[in-house]
Amino acid sequence: MKSNLNKIIKGDALEVLKTLPDGGVDMGVSSPPYNKGENKKGWLVTRVKYSGATDKLAEDWYQENQIRVLDELFRVIKPGGSFFYNHKIRWERGELLHPMDWLRKTRWAIRQEIIWDRMIAANIRGWRFWQVEERIYWLYKPREAQGKDLIGEELKSKHALLTSIWRFPPERKNPHPAPFPLALPLRAIYSIMDDKRGTIIDPYCGSGTTLVAAKILGNNFIGIEISEDYIKFADARLENYRNEQRYAEEELARHIVEKTFKERKQRGEFTGKYGKQNNKRTQDQKILKLFDLTSK
Repeated sequence: MKSNLNKIIKGDALEVLKTLPDGGVDMGVSSPPYNKGENKKGWLVTRVKYSGATDKLAEDWYQENQIRVLDELFRVIKPGGSFFYNHKIRWERGELLHPMDWLRKTRWAIRQEIIWDRMIAANIRGWRFWQVEERIYWLYKPREAQGKDLIGEELKSKHALLTSIWRFPPERKNPHPAPFPLALPLRAIYSIMDDKRGTIIDPYCGSGTTLVAAKILGNNFIGIEISEDYIKFADARLENYRNEQRYAEEELARHIVEKTFKERKQRGEFTGKYGKQNNKRTQDQKILKLFDLTSK
């Protein structure tokens, strides 16, 4: 595993993953090609073309390949580890194709579906309401066998408060046709790892955004990419990762909470309808009612 750290391995995601040992990775973030079909009509689709790969595979083959890739990731990631999988809802001749169609066939526990509000429309025609969102699936590998421990560890309040809707536009000045912004892997990695350090994997690393996020946060990384062009760009980006630290600071500044749930509870402040403050209010109401009954 050490020989693969902090480098990008050139090759097909599935074939490279098969060569990695079990349980050597802490977590991962990635976005595969969406199989949107380069041969489809529309000015936007025709411009989403990948260097060194095609995006017009038979849908059954594509979904089966994604299942196999995700199951290999399940193997290489440690028990208790997470993988954030960015994808989107698509339509083929009016039929809805949802990532859940294949995610439920993998070994992963689906911990949460996060909405990425890209803040721009991804389609122009009026066949349906303009699609401005993509999905990020927080996949979790239970610590125990037989799929137990589906809940996992609790996030710190400063991370959980960012909610299940993430709003930021996609990367723009980037040679990759479909890059997600640096904020996305930064948020995922920092929320899970917090102040711990480990190894982060991206099996479709493209222009290296996940790897840059991992490096900024002090983690090791493993990237897999089939395109030599993207590898060259990502390597140069990693070499100059400090140029992007100011963008990271903007994201990390969002991870702050003035008082945690535990602190509010200890101070007797409001913590929900079953909190201490509410219990006191209920007790006061009972006393008043009792006083009213005895005064009659």
